[in-house]
Parts: sequence; structure tokens; C-alpha cells
Amino acid sequence: MKEISKLMDYRQGIRVVDATLRDGGLVNEFRFDDEFVRALYNTNLKAGVDYMELGYKADKELFDVNKFGKWKFCDDEAVFKVIGEKKGDLKLAAMADVGRCNYKEDIRPKDESPFDLIRVATYLNTIPAAVEIIEDCVNKGYETTCNIMAISNAQEKDVKAALEIICQSNVKCIYIVDSYGALYPEQLARIVDFYSEIASKYGKEIGIHAHDNQRLAFANTIEAIGDGVNWVDATYSCMGRGAGNCGMELLLGFLKNPKYREYFAFKFVEEYMTKLKADGVVWGYDLQYLATGLSNQHPRSAIAFTNEKRTDYAEFYKELLAQE
Repeated sequence: MKEISKLMDYRQGIRVVDATLRDGGLVNEFRFDDEFVRALYNTNLKAGVDYMELGYKADKELFDVNKFGKWKFCDDEAVFKVIGEKKGDLKLAAMADVGRCNYKEDIRPKDESPFDLIRVATYLNTIPAAVEIIEDCVNKGYETTCNIMAISNAQEKDVKAALEIICQSNVKCIYIVDSYGALYPEQLARIVDFYSEIASKYGKEIGIHAHDNQRLAFANTIEAIGDGVNWVDATYSCMGRGAGNCGMELLLGFLKNPKYREYFAFKFVEEYMTKLKADGVVWGYDLQYLATGLSNQHPRSAIAFTNEKRTDYAEFYKELLAQE
């Protein structure tokens, strides 16, 4: 059990990352209007959030620009137009997905860009390519993090080998990513231990990105914080792929640092997130996502179940069990 002092005090090293546009964009094809994005930016400023992830740096040769909103691609010019002059201490981030971005051309030097941080997303089988992107971005002047995805069904020895490689790069932080929402707090505590054991040798920090398939995204996030993880992702109203993520309003309410002000999260959810849901954008916990979380599977089948408006949850769970 965590010491009560760890729940009542705060660490100056905590960094809150808003992933609403990026992970939430997977729900609505990144079609957020400019007013929404400006309001979110101003909310993050007022709420004390440290980083705002605007979306992906996706390769336009691989993804049709007519099928997605602008935040799938995060063109620098679009960011300058919507955000305008940057204010306060809030930094901007974008995600470079290994194999799905043209980082050499689309990620310009930092002094020509609105971005401060590039988050590199990778699977275990693409670690060398991730390192190449990290080094390119560091050389261009950016902070970098690395999100190693889908670790819940990977062998621990493979994850440790990947960490040794990534930690020898110039990356700033390595993320624990519960892509399938399959992990429990007790498991996460052990994972934080072995991530930290390797990261500390190289002076790297650890982050957490949790999904809410079993309604444990917030629980796993605060478990990680209690175990020394400093970089934490959250989204407003838990918006994100499938079951969604750790709620920003939950996280800011938990953190004791007076710089974080959850009132502004409440206000943004009231004024903007409830409208998204009223307009028919669908995300959040439901039985089909619980089923994929329990079976430690990618939620793509649950997303299809949702899109087909199926309600035969027990039959769907039986289908998943037959695949194991």
C-alpha cells in the first residue's frame, strides 16, 4: 500500500500531457473545429497542463487528407493559424507513429515549428526505426518521448531488451502504454519497477498512457504516480480510442500541486465535451471494450461491434474467447 504522504503531497517533476486531440481524434477522424481547439488550448493554459498533444504527424502519401481532419497531419502552418502566438508555459506536442510518418520532411527544425515535443510511437518489432526518428528529432531541437505500445501481451524479456536500446538514445522519457486496457494496478506496479530499473541507469524518465477498458485508466495512472512515474497522459471526459483514457478532470483533481486547477476542466467538459457526445461522437467504457480488455486483445473488434450497433455482448465475448 502506498504511503499516505504520497497521496497528500505533490512532486514538482510531474508533467501532465493532454492527449484529447490525438487519442480522441481516433474517434471522430480528427475532425475538431478550430473553435474547439482554441478553447482546449486556453483551457489547458488555465488548468496548468504542461503539454498539449495536437495530433499525429501522419504521412499524406499513406493517409488520404480528404478522409481526415487537419489534426491527423498537424501541419505547422495549420497550428500557427489556429493557435496563433503561443502563450504561457504550455508546450505543444505531436505524435510520430513509426512507419506511418514522413518525419524527415514533415517534422521541420524546432525553430521553424510550433512544436516543442515529438512523441514517437512504436511496437517492439520497430524499435530501431523508433530510435532513428528520436535521434532525428533531437537533432532538430525537440524534446522526445517514446511510447512502446501493446506491452500487456509482450514477453517481459523482450520489453527489457527494447528498453535497453531506447534508453541508449537521446530520448527524454519512455512511456508505459496499456494499449488494450488489460493491466491491473498490481501488475502496473511491477512494470514500473522494471522500467525504472533500466531507465534510471541512463537518466531517463517514465510516463504512463492508460486505456479505460476495465475502468482502470485513472486507477492505473495514480498507481504509476505513486510508484514514481512523472509523465502522465489524460484526456478531457476520457475521450480516446474505444473505451477512452484517464480523465483529465479526474487527474487534475487528484494532483495536489496548486498549479493544476480542475475547475477549468469541469468548465471545458460542460461546454464542449458534452456537445460532442450530443452530436453523436461515441467513446467510452462499454461491455464490448471490457471484453477485449479482459481477453487482452486489440479493441478493433470492439470498435467494429460498436459501429455495427450490435448489442449481443455475451455472443461477442464468446467470439473473443474462441480466438484465444
